[in-house]
Amino acid sequence: ATSLTRSYRGPAGSARTAVDDVSLEVRRGRTLGLVGGSGSGKTTVARLLLALEEPDAGDVTLDDAPWSGIPERDRRGRRARVGAVYQDPLASFDPRWTVDRILQDALAVAGLRGADAFDSPATLLAQVGLDPALLRRRPARLSGGQRQRVAIARAIAARPDVLICDEPVSALDIAVQAQVLDLLDELQRRLGLGVLLISHDLGVVAHMSDEVLVMSDGRVVERGSADDVLTRPTHPVTRALLDAVPRLDPDAAPR
Repeated sequence: ATSLTRSYRGPAGSARTAVDDVSLEVRRGRTLGLVGGSGSGKTTVARLLLALEEPDAGDVTLDDAPWSGIPERDRRGRRARVGAVYQDPLASFDPRWTVDRILQDALAVAGLRGADAFDSPATLLAQVGLDPALLRRRPARLSGGQRQRVAIARAIAARPDVLICDEPVSALDIAVQAQVLDLLDELQRRLGLGVLLISHDLGVVAHMSDEVLVMSDGRVVERGSADDVLTRPTHPVTRALLDAVPRLDPDAAPR
């Protein structure tokens, strides 16, 4: 993504710039952390990368081919290459569907898009460390951590190249957060995914990121290797985010 800018009109007609000249690259086999407080613009960046919105300026490419600024029909055949995991999976599941049907649907969509998908819902659950017995359950009967694992299974059904994770653990308790982040880290390495990990919590981003971008008021205010950003922050926003993390677990240190 190069020089992305996105503005919105307020009730009074005034423009508010949510994303201002943001550039980033998500590479296969690497994790890019995008961190910032509420209203910093990070979720808008995710929506632009997923082509759920179009930028006012700048562009997004997928393997050097246009991804933004083109008709949806020209994207459709490549949609399977980009997966997404959100903060609240329950809101994105049909409450009437079992886990089996949720994953069957994801596999069917992947097949229609010509993706090299996994072969069954049971195989997908195995990828995320869940018992196939859960296939018969509905989302409301799963724990928060189990629901997020199912959401991850759905997101990787088509074996995407890129996985965009927008606050994937913020609704979970601390112990379950670490388990889900470890799972994402394992999948990133095993499947060769490029991962964009978005969070308001620098400790979460530190858990698995190779590179970190810090956003404030729609702009990137600091970027660098995870080690540099965590140990030698240069911007006051980064230092404030770091101060908000009580203690970084040594096991959660960047690779």
